[in-house]
This record gives sequence, C-alpha cells and structure tokens, in this order.
Amino acid sequence: MKGITILGSTGSIGQSTLDVLSRHQDKYQLIAITANTCVEQILRQCLQWHPRYAVMADEKSADILRSALSNQAPDVEVLGGQQGLIQVASLPESDYVMAAIVGAAGLLSTLAAAQAGKRILLANKESLVMSGKLFMDAVSANHAQLLPIDSEHNALFQCMPAGFVRGLSQSGVTRIVLTASGGPFRTTALEQLHTVTPEQACLHPNWAMGRKISVDSATMMNKGLEVIEAGWLFNAAPDQIQVVLHPQSVIHSLVEYADGSVLAQLGNPDMRVPIAHALAWPERIASGVKPLDLIATARLDFEQVDLKRFPCLQLATEAMKTGGTATTILNAANEVAVSAFLDGRIQFTEIARIVENALADLKTVAANNLEAILEADLSARMYSTQYIEERVAC
Repeated sequence: MKGITILGSTGSIGQSTLDVLSRHQDKYQLIAITANTCVEQILRQCLQWHPRYAVMADEKSADILRSALSNQAPDVEVLGGQQGLIQVASLPESDYVMAAIVGAAGLLSTLAAAQAGKRILLANKESLVMSGKLFMDAVSANHAQLLPIDSEHNALFQCMPAGFVRGLSQSGVTRIVLTASGGPFRTTALEQLHTVTPEQACLHPNWAMGRKISVDSATMMNKGLEVIEAGWLFNAAPDQIQVVLHPQSVIHSLVEYADGSVLAQLGNPDMRVPIAHALAWPERIASGVKPLDLIATARLDFEQVDLKRFPCLQLATEAMKTGGTATTILNAANEVAVSAFLDGRIQFTEIARIVENALADLKTVAANNLEAILEADLSARMYSTQYIEERVAC
C-alpha cells in the first residue's frame, strides 16, 4: 500500500484525487492533506478519511481546524504555515505527493517533495515555471519521480518514447503539440473582451476548474505556462512546441515523430484520467471516468491560435526564450493581475498589459538559486500591485 500526501486537497485537483483514491482504498493510504483557509471543507475530509496530518497554510485557520478536530477526530494532527506544508511533503511514510497547490504558493512544498525523493504528481505547473532548472536538478539529484498531471503534459508523457529525457531529436521526436480549447472567449469579438466579467471568464466550456486557472484558460496564459512546463519536462526548445486550438478538448496533446507518425492521447475532459494514470504508472487503474464515445463526439476540430486575441501566450513564449527569472516575473505578475480582475479592480484585457509591462521593466537574472527566484517573484508582485493601484486611482 502506497502512502500519499495531497497538497491542496480542497481544490478541484485535490477533490478529484480523493475521488480516485476512494475507488482503490486497498492500494493507497491517505497520509496528509492540506488547504489554505477552507476549514469547513478540509474538516469534512478529515472526518471522512482520518489522515495522520492536516495542514492549513493560514495559521489562524489551523487553530480553528485544530479546535474543531480535538473532539471529533483527535487522531488527526493539525499543522500550520509553510513549514507544515514542507513537513508533510517530505514525510517518510508518504510515497507519493500530489502537488496541487495553485500558484507560487506551492513552490517550496513541491520542491521539498523533490528533495525528499518522492513520486511527485505535478499539478502545480508554477513550480517549474518559476524554478525550472533548480527544480529539475532537485528531482534528478534525489532520484525523485516526476509525473505530470496537467492533461496536456500527461498526454505527452503517455505518447513519448522511452528515453525522451536525452532530448527529443535523439528520441526520434520532431515536435510536440499542446491542444487548447480556447476557453469561453474563443469566438468573442475582440472589441468586447474589455467588458467581460469574472463570472463569464470562469465559465469554461469543457473543464471544471478553480477561478484562477479558469481565468488563465480564458487569457491562454495557462497554455503559455504549459509551454514553459513542457520545455522543462521533455527537454524541448520553444521551436519544438506548437499550440493548436481544439474546441472539443478530446485530444489532449500529440507527439510528432521523424517518420511522420503522430501519436495522440484521447479521452473525456476529466482530470481523474491523468490522476489515475500517474498514481498507478506504469500500471493502469480505473478512474471513474466514462469511456470516450467517438460516435457521440462526432468531430474533432483544430484552429490556429490568434495571438491578438491571446497575447498572454506570446508573452509566455517570449519569457521562455529569455530564460532566467523572466518566467518567474511572468507568473508573479499574472497572479497579481488575475487576482485584481477577479476582485473587479481591473478589466480582463489589462491582465496581459500588466504582465507585459512587468517583463519590460523588471531586470531578468539567472535563476540558479532559490533566493534569486523568490526575490524576482516578490519584485514582480510589488511592481504589479503598485501598477494596479495607480491605475485604479486614476
């Protein structure tokens, strides 16, 4: 039986992971779960699963949870803060760590899992976007396993040849293709984008996701972050990665080979598929997802990405080419901008403008140590926050 820690158990990925685990309780034991401030939800999870540890990133929330569990489930030890997250990410009894904390907040705990040599089920793409080489070096040095959970990267992983880490060309791969649905605004008139609301941006046509990642999908920054992640996961250069729009979200990604073959992974748009794959790899287990009905699907469409509509994708690609802390700046500025949009403080189209200005105005340095990465992250957050405050004041 494998022990598992879920970093971010109250989010959509965490909940889907628990659903898969509930179908295979003879194979997996839940050791620890974590959340930020969702006390009521993690309390319910504790009462159902009785993990050994529950962590709240917010210390006050940890106190509330500790008090609530003292009578109902005293066997669950409650930890708080960043150190609590790091502790449960590296527990000896946890074989697998589902890294599903959204954004930069998940970096240190996910890095701790790598340093502890865990099998990391990586849903927190920001860890690689912020600290790519540092993170990959930690995985290699500590003999950790890194299995992608993003549906696109998991699809690529399933279609890749053995030994792809040597480099794509040495493995006979000429190109990898990431598919994107285009989100809720794929066909919206460009002049109407500045008026869209957070509620509209969060109405993804195919996937059920959290609010932040839903907005990232609407701007296609999420796809830009995935391009950067794919570069690190598969040792791919920017010109070896293509993004195409695929509105049905049935083909999750494709791998093109030198002989002209193209391998694709298909499935219903449900995150339990990649979660089950990564949990059981190299074996297969049931995910609870209904089989794909090709007749009902009927058609598979593909379109070229319009970068005027989705400038965030271009910004991410340029940051990847620049290297160093450029991708850290990109991610931090985007997180601040998306939060401001969700709070109704800026317009949808200002998200890309804020990220673009941060990349233009902030200095990029080598991302060869954690201190430089965290400093770049903080600087970009301060810059973007000030930019937004000045815009709101006007």
